[in-house]
Amino acid sequence: MKTLLESMAHGAVRCMYCDDSRGTDIDHFQPLAMAPLRVFVWDNHLLACSFCNSNAKRDEFPVDPEGACLLVDPTTDDPADHLFLMLRSGEYGYHTAKGEHTIRVFGLNRPDLVMGRKDAFFLACSALRDWHRLRQEGDPEADRVAQALRDSPFVDVVHSITRLAPGLAATVVGERTIPAVGQWRSVYGG
Repeated sequence: MKTLLESMAHGAVRCMYCDDSRGTDIDHFQPLAMAPLRVFVWDNHLLACSFCNSNAKRDEFPVDPEGACLLVDPTTDDPADHLFLMLRSGEYGYHTAKGEHTIRVFGLNRPDLVMGRKDAFFLACSALRDWHRLRQEGDPEADRVAQALRDSPFVDVVHSITRLAPGLAATVVGERTIPAVGQWRSVYGG
């Protein structure tokens, strides 16, 4: 099962929750203590790092009064519907109760992740500019830079950059990076 989950993970087989550490554990999204028969349900198995699985989430599974799960489910939910990343600070904010509970349960704003996302933001802006320049020059190394960006830890940073509203993008990433972001959107989507 772990091999199949790894084959579906992006890039360097990152944790489905924090997107930083390598996914080394199989997490039962709905804990088996709550629903033992879900051990046989494929989409209840997610690749997670040991910190998110064993130290952060453990058997937590908050639900609303109707019993609906209050965690972002990476198999069905678009995290951007519930969470937003403040690129310069590296912190997550939330749009919904699912987002709020997900940040709390997985510790998504713990200091090591915040610092990692802040660093990833500056590196991603630099790599986007480099990719754009190489692409304009017709250098095949541009493809390797793009692959490295898509496989990098904190790929959520790259996704957040490319989803910035046009009026906000220049303020967040700076004028020098705007052409690269536009080109990236046209090649890889936003």
